[in-house]
Amino acid sequence: MRKELQLKLSPKEAYDEQLFEATVLKSLGLKSSEDKINIRPLKRSIDARGRQVKINVTAEVFINEVPDARIEATKDYQKVGNADPVIIVGAGPAGLFAALRVIELGGKPIVLERGRDVRSRRRDLAAINKEHVVNPESNYCFGEGGAGTYSDGKLYTRSKKRGDVRRILEIMVSHGATEDILVDAHPHIGTNKLPVLVADLRESVLSAGGEILFDTKVTDFVLEGDEMKGVITADGETILGLGVILATGHSARDIFHLLNDRKILIEAKPFALGVRVEHSQQLIDQIQYHCRTDRGPYLPASSYALVQQTVYDSKQRGVFSFCMCPGGFIVPAATSPGELVVNGMSPSRRDSKFANSGIVAAVELEDLPVEYHKHGALGAMMFQLDVEKAAWRAGGETQVAPAQRLADFVEGKDSSTLLDTSYQPGLQSVNMGSEVLPDFIASRLKQAFKAFGNKMKGYYTNDAQIIGVESRTSSPVRVPRGKETFEHPEISRLYPCGEGAGYAGGIVSAAMDGERCAEKLMEKYGR
Repeated sequence: MRKELQLKLSPKEAYDEQLFEATVLKSLGLKSSEDKINIRPLKRSIDARGRQVKINVTAEVFINEVPDARIEATKDYQKVGNADPVIIVGAGPAGLFAALRVIELGGKPIVLERGRDVRSRRRDLAAINKEHVVNPESNYCFGEGGAGTYSDGKLYTRSKKRGDVRRILEIMVSHGATEDILVDAHPHIGTNKLPVLVADLRESVLSAGGEILFDTKVTDFVLEGDEMKGVITADGETILGLGVILATGHSARDIFHLLNDRKILIEAKPFALGVRVEHSQQLIDQIQYHCRTDRGPYLPASSYALVQQTVYDSKQRGVFSFCMCPGGFIVPAATSPGELVVNGMSPSRRDSKFANSGIVAAVELEDLPVEYHKHGALGAMMFQLDVEKAAWRAGGETQVAPAQRLADFVEGKDSSTLLDTSYQPGLQSVNMGSEVLPDFIASRLKQAFKAFGNKMKGYYTNDAQIIGVESRTSSPVRVPRGKETFEHPEISRLYPCGEGAGYAGGIVSAAMDGERCAEKLMEKYGR
């Protein structure tokens, strides 16, 4: 017999495994010695609205019955070594999940990744942090697993219409993620565990007969009229296939230049730009959990989501938190020398003493200064690049990041000292409003920070600091595609995919988009 029940528990009751089981048994009036009983949480979410934090748990109880398997996904893929090839450019979430779906549908994926495998990437990340050397082919954005490998590993998405979220999560569990991601309302994996999962996904592709080629940069397309037949790599190799899934991520500017140079239709796209704000995690916990000291041993590091409408030059735009990383670190995410970009990541335990989040302002195309109009579809991208160059110069032309205390920034004051930080390359005190950020961005951020202080008492403080710039929130270019076909409207056999093409905003939505592109390509061109 299976029973399902809804419970509102204390953090200890919810997260202490033995106490959780005892609480469930008591609520059902059962004793574990009487029957063979299996208990497991089905859904779990935190309710911190009241003075006492509660955990909403849906539990399922199996009495004298073997529990059903929690996942259907397996790693048992058919062999496709001799099947027709499908070219996938990029080994991020979109590319890897596209590859697995191609295998399921009887094609042979050939994944081309400009960067290195996850193990080799570590040396390049260390070089950025310690020596301030940016490898333009292998960094926090480029390499196996893409930008998502070294991130907070959030798996929450609102993009349910794009595909089956549960299916994506189950595939991740079958490749090493814990079953907690199927339970928690806002699941995450953590940057320390993501590399292992990504490597396991790679092994599934290779074991089935697919190919993944690292250090393989695409530099041109093979076009016959309006049909894409394949790609050409930096080594001069031509690789042909049924079609090309372009899953290069939001930072592959050379690909956007290539598309533009080859007269393949692309469009400038709105994006968002701002800073990373860093507080102590204890302060955020005290605000969110209403605790006087620390959050205790059972509650996870707290997060927040904030949004505020702002007005500048009579135009209303949103400012919002982006990729909030509780118990996390700020990392250097530049992809070329001469630019400075920051992003956030968290380990699985989220046990850093810092909390950080992107705070970014929406940038519409009409907001771009007039000098960027000459760049056409690349105008937003060139604006983004110039702000990153300004941050690099302000920090001292290394990966030392420009920074300013939060209240000082809002009040237009220089910061005589800065706080401890999780950002390893170090910080340089800079007036962010006058030296780095465009006026329309700085003004909107200042309005929003004051409003955020009213929404979260204690958030607006000089015991926090802003670090710049957070500019890679999404792609500033869209590669158009048919709403139903997912194929480029002018170039057949080209399937723009994921964040880089403008159709996803995180690990799960990118993975779902990769699957959909694979399905559409195989449906039309597969045998």
